[in-house]
Amino acid sequence: MLNLSKKRYRLRIVIPAYPAFNIYTRAAKGTTALGPVTVASAVNKMEKWDVEVIDENNLVWCGPKDVLLGADHEFLQKNRPADVVGFYGGLTSTIPRLYQITQFYKLKGIITIAGGQHFTGDNIAEGLSSGIDYIVIGEGEETIKDLIFAIEGKMAMSDVKGIAYLKEGKIVKTAEREPITDFDKLPLPDFSLVRYAKIKSYPVGRIRGCGMDCEFCTVKGKARSASPERLLESISFLVETKDARNFFIVDDLFGQERDETIRLCRMLKDYQESVGIGIRMGVQIRLDKAKDAELLHAMKEAGIVRVAIGFESPIKEELKAMNKCLTPEDMLSMASVFHKSGFVVHGMFIFGYPMNEGAIFNMPIEERVKHFRNFIKKAKLDTVQVLLPVPLPGTQLRERLQSQNRIYSLQDLGWEYYDGSFPLFKPDAPMKAEEMQAAAKKIMGKFYQFKYIFMIILSIFSFPAIIFFLHDIGLGWKKWNRYWHNYLVRFGGWLTIKGWTKQFNKDKFLERLQKAKDNL
Repeated sequence: MLNLSKKRYRLRIVIPAYPAFNIYTRAAKGTTALGPVTVASAVNKMEKWDVEVIDENNLVWCGPKDVLLGADHEFLQKNRPADVVGFYGGLTSTIPRLYQITQFYKLKGIITIAGGQHFTGDNIAEGLSSGIDYIVIGEGEETIKDLIFAIEGKMAMSDVKGIAYLKEGKIVKTAEREPITDFDKLPLPDFSLVRYAKIKSYPVGRIRGCGMDCEFCTVKGKARSASPERLLESISFLVETKDARNFFIVDDLFGQERDETIRLCRMLKDYQESVGIGIRMGVQIRLDKAKDAELLHAMKEAGIVRVAIGFESPIKEELKAMNKCLTPEDMLSMASVFHKSGFVVHGMFIFGYPMNEGAIFNMPIEERVKHFRNFIKKAKLDTVQVLLPVPLPGTQLRERLQSQNRIYSLQDLGWEYYDGSFPLFKPDAPMKAEEMQAAAKKIMGKFYQFKYIFMIILSIFSFPAIIFFLHDIGLGWKKWNRYWHNYLVRFGGWLTIKGWTKQFNKDKFLERLQKAKDNL
């Protein structure tokens, strides 16, 4: 328990570092996770508590970096001792690092808390046996306050809803906490609590939950929303206090509650006009929103420039297995609408999705790769990510593959490989795990190439061509900037793949994979 004689206490929330070979490392250096910030903001309003967030993936040059990975927690604890340390378990691939840091603090007698989507089912027992004192199940903003009251001795631990802990060696799960529906009672996310980070793109959100119930996704439940005014307040506060200009709306499906979404877009447009600044935003959105011309127009006027769309697969049999009610032809047509509307389109794909039991699908892997390449080219996507299916904890996909005894053992392929870059289960015949991984990399390697460094140079010299758009300088700038940006991203993607391959070879993953296959 806490030293109750102290005048003030400190909560440190840690976002664990990605594994050294993670493909998201470069992008993570310019943003952070929203969930830990909202939880930290709630505690920061409590009497006698100071709070800080340490994002190990985003540490600027002055940040206390560990020699090998992440932050130097010995330095942090020496200079600003924490009484309680919380850990963000929203990304399964970071769990080994999370447990590593947990052990560091446990040896110092610090109270440890963890939460996030990883902690479900058997993983709760795993976490409690790995040095975590309390696990928050579900949303944390309300639970963390009650949990701290209990740690202070102001309420019984058994009365705190939505947690799990050990008592006399046995797991205790308290009553389930109801999902938050009144978001106005929560403080605005305070990004000043994130120390040592340089945030270029701020994550903001309005809607939690998603009713699509995709087999491979951890986000479930009926959508619950804050008001458009609430999101506008978050964005305007960051513009006016942090000089923020770039945002990513983290809602799983932008466009839910259509009328309220359009109202939000119009409010954002009016706000930018009133203060005389422009902001740029990215969203995740369903492909079929291409049919809603009014929504797309409102999005453009609001400053939304980038859309991330889950195409998943250009192969109709795989789309059927994922319960996607679209054909590849439909997807091409809708992608064209987003492109013509002026959005930068990021396409997200899953390669080698396992068919449902009884389904017969024997497409050769070379033909699958060809389908993906042709679709990406025809869709004229600005950026892409092609990942492998990940049987994440708590998903129906994991349950299905476990029932078929197809998931490789965690003793052979641990949680650090659960990021979409590695084969984690026995794929459908005749495809082999190594082939599945190589094929996804091949598709990405075709899209992101070294040659784009020359296209970047060429675009610099072509900049004066904007003079031919004197009738519409804005249009000329947009055309040039889009090509310049895409070339830059594609070259950056090549660097990322090159770095990932270097780490992959060091890790000797294929040897681990062979052992996992033998043990299966």
